[in-house]
Amino acid sequence: MKKIISLVLAVLLVVTCFTACGNTDKDGSTDTNTNTKTIKIGGTGPLTGGAAIYGNAAKNGAQIAVDEINALGGIKFELNYQDDVNDAEKTVTAYNTLKDWGMQIFLGSVTSKPAVATSAESNSDNIFFLTPSASATDVLGGVENPLTGSVEIDRKNNVFQMCFVDPNQGAASAQYIFDKKLGEKIAVIYKNDDVYSTGIYNSFAPKAKELGLNVVSVTTFTDDTSTDFSVQIADAKDKGADLVFLPMYYEAAAMIFTQANNAGYTPKYFGVDGMDGILTLDGFDTKLAEGVMLLTPFNADSEDESIKKFVATYKEKFGETPNQFAADAYDCIYAIYNMLKDESVDSKTSASDICDILVKKITADSFKLDGLTGESMSWDATGAVSKYPKGMIIKNGAYVGLD
Repeated sequence: MKKIISLVLAVLLVVTCFTACGNTDKDGSTDTNTNTKTIKIGGTGPLTGGAAIYGNAAKNGAQIAVDEINALGGIKFELNYQDDVNDAEKTVTAYNTLKDWGMQIFLGSVTSKPAVATSAESNSDNIFFLTPSASATDVLGGVENPLTGSVEIDRKNNVFQMCFVDPNQGAASAQYIFDKKLGEKIAVIYKNDDVYSTGIYNSFAPKAKELGLNVVSVTTFTDDTSTDFSVQIADAKDKGADLVFLPMYYEAAAMIFTQANNAGYTPKYFGVDGMDGILTLDGFDTKLAEGVMLLTPFNADSEDESIKKFVATYKEKFGETPNQFAADAYDCIYAIYNMLKDESVDSKTSASDICDILVKKITADSFKLDGLTGESMSWDATGAVSKYPKGMIIKNGAYVGLD
């Protein structure tokens, strides 16, 4: 009888042990390994609303990378994206939700205005911030001097960008237009209440002047005037502009293409990375984007094997072609993985300690990343990425390299 009782007690002890080792966390996930190396990564982006295509693309691209890394064994990631509706106030609420969840690393916000707000929050909390696509200098801590127009850095040392910063895009666009002799008379239309658009224009303008580009028309718009571009189009047309530079996201650009075409104005167009995705905009006649040129770090039609694999996986999972936002988010996750895979970090390591590790790693001269959006990408103490943009042109409904 004593032996039977002892056996029953032993069995109960084993069952209790397995039950304890399979505790369910407050968020509903189950931890079956007390020594888990799962790191919680959070992000905010517009998952609903007019800019949802950007947020969902970043979320989807990041999730593909997380799934691939988790299948390798070793360190694992758990991804949580919260909807900020492209609103700076709501993104702070979303950020705090992620903190309550136990976020250890922050992918930042997808668009620039929300990212300026969350970069300040994460800086105060010392949580590592690597945004895929928020390109404003203000995200890093840039402050424009109203007297000189130059950007002075009040650096947030935990904040980094995978995308080009706006000044780089503006100056690079002017140089590209000049080098390729794309236009004799140039018009510019930009959004003057948006840090992304104004940041690009403010670096384009002095570079264009330095190069001697003939800019004949500069007009602006705001959120409140973003549906009627008749005045801007008429000014560019009346002044004979044969190339229109559009440093903006593609929703407004699509309206400009449509309204200019209706007005009988058919110049060449040159855009930046925010134009990527215009071919998937619901209700837009993609024929109007034929011949549009842009600078972007990612080409979904590339013959590169890693890009082909990513595009195929993305199409299979989400039923559409990935844009630059998806590719940059994918690269963010792999950058974090490469920096942490040999480190002694786990689910119990504080976000601040992980931040200190990642800041030291990413700014080291030895750290380079070969990703979908660039080769040998590197970062320095400014937080900006060093990589080269690619010139693209839309032909037959696809992005192809611009010679």
